Amino acid sequence: MHNHPPQPGLAVPTAAASAAQPSAAPAALWHAGWAAAVTLTALAAQSFARLEPTVLAALLLTAAPGVAGVALMVRDTAGLRFSLMGGWLLATVAAAGLTGGATGATPGLLLLPLAAGLALDDPRIGEDRLIRLGTAGLALPLISGLISTLLIGSTAQPPVLAAASGLLAVLALAGAARLSCNRRMARLTRAEQDGALVQAVLNAQPGLTLLLEPTGRALAAWGAPPPSVSVPALMDQGLIAAVHAPDRPGVAGALQRAAQGQPAEVMFSPRIALDRRVVLILRRYDGEAGAARLIAQAFDGTAQFARELGLESARVEAEAQSAGKTRFLANMSHELRTPLNAVIGFADIMRQRLFGPLPDRYADYAESIHQAGGHLLDLINDVLDLSKIEAERYELALDRFDARDPISAAVALIRPQADDKGVHLAPVLPPHPLEVEADARALKQMALNLLSNAVKFTPAGGSVTLTLDGIGPYLELVVSDTGVGIAPEDLQRLGRPFEQAGGADQKAQGTGLGLSLVRSLAELHGGRLTIDSTLGEGVAAMVRLPVATLSPAIEADETPGAAVEA
Repeated sequence: MHNHPPQPGLAVPTAAASAAQPSAAPAALWHAGWAAAVTLTALAAQSFARLEPTVLAALLLTAAPGVAGVALMVRDTAGLRFSLMGGWLLATVAAAGLTGGATGATPGLLLLPLAAGLALDDPRIGEDRLIRLGTAGLALPLISGLISTLLIGSTAQPPVLAAASGLLAVLALAGAARLSCNRRMARLTRAEQDGALVQAVLNAQPGLTLLLEPTGRALAAWGAPPPSVSVPALMDQGLIAAVHAPDRPGVAGALQRAAQGQPAEVMFSPRIALDRRVVLILRRYDGEAGAARLIAQAFDGTAQFARELGLESARVEAEAQSAGKTRFLANMSHELRTPLNAVIGFADIMRQRLFGPLPDRYADYAESIHQAGGHLLDLINDVLDLSKIEAERYELALDRFDARDPISAAVALIRPQADDKGVHLAPVLPPHPLEVEADARALKQMALNLLSNAVKFTPAGGSVTLTLDGIGPYLELVVSDTGVGIAPEDLQRLGRPFEQAGGADQKAQGTGLGLSLVRSLAELHGGRLTIDSTLGEGVAAMVRLPVATLSPAIEADETPGAAVEA
């Protein structure tokens, strides 16, 4: 712990510092005591010396604010204290006017404004505000008494009364001064307790708090420093000297940003322990006028740095493994496709009985082998294509061609599947050539995947419609169906590898790679795939690619440069 004294303005409010204002009982008792003392003096003087009516009235007038001050016991507010101070000034001015002031029978009463200011002073009104008001108010009874003497003249009164008034005023002034001193001592005690509490809290921090100059020189320190950080060295040499040389530019930049009012955080190695890390958080401190200061908190960041290194190593390893897997699959095209094509070919020969008749049972087996092999080949082709895309080894074979050709070929391939299932397949192609610059195989693959999905999930008697058109520089391919549709919660997941929608019976019909491959191929062309669906009503999948070449007929009807919608 480093018990460097807190700088001005660093203390924070605590429960003790924000406690209630001093009790009103002492001020109320002072008022009551004055009222009783001046009343008894007036009665005694009246009994022994037969006072002039004006003198008796003056004494009783000064007793009135004392009686009113007892109300502080019931409710102590800043407004009431200010009003009582005004009452004391009025009573003293009136009494001085009745007795002649300093040359009259009760000259001691002239001190009452100062005594009342000392007794009533309160921080809620303003520190020493009522004392200053009472001191300035001393002039008012003097002026009032002088005017009274000039206009009426002075009358002789017993000197004992003048002495008694002086004694009462001195006692009242002494009591009020004692009240004021007690209040100040109580506030000082609370301030010292608050300061000690703040100092204890700061020194008990698990980290180190520093008050710095913008250059990095430490002015004060509280709390426990991180290992290998020396507070005396920070005081003598500054923060920059304690930092490992390669990390100093980063720390200097953080100091500069913090001095400009921007929060800054930096991690560095201490110069005397390069295997450790310190996290430093900096903010500008504007508590002192005319002096730029920074507040810094330093924590041991060695464990955090180790965790970050571990996470980074794990991330690099995971990426390397994923890249290795992707490269492995991308390189396995020949090894996987060649034997599978042989299996499918021989199964097809057996299925068609090209080398002679087969028993019906074996013919059924050959049909099953052919179907399963075709399904597996499609799956492998999709996986390999996706792997090549992920490995950034898939290269588009861009060429200029009529987009209707690959789309028509895709429709021809899917039509037997649609006819077998009883689904009406309706292609809507433009009557004029639609010239594009794209990868014909990729365009055909996208159409095949979308059509296959649509036919697969459309019940018998439903319909699938394919629409191809050019809109400005965009080629728009839309495949819509009247199938089972997709739920909203499943719609957001589609397009990612192996993500499928619907129940188990629907998921069993595919692998979840078709839409992912369509999305990836569309993005390679600079386009995108969007899907719109209502559960139970069907799906509309749209691929929009910026590959179309404008022709005069299209340019006359459409506005080039239509934006791709998300």
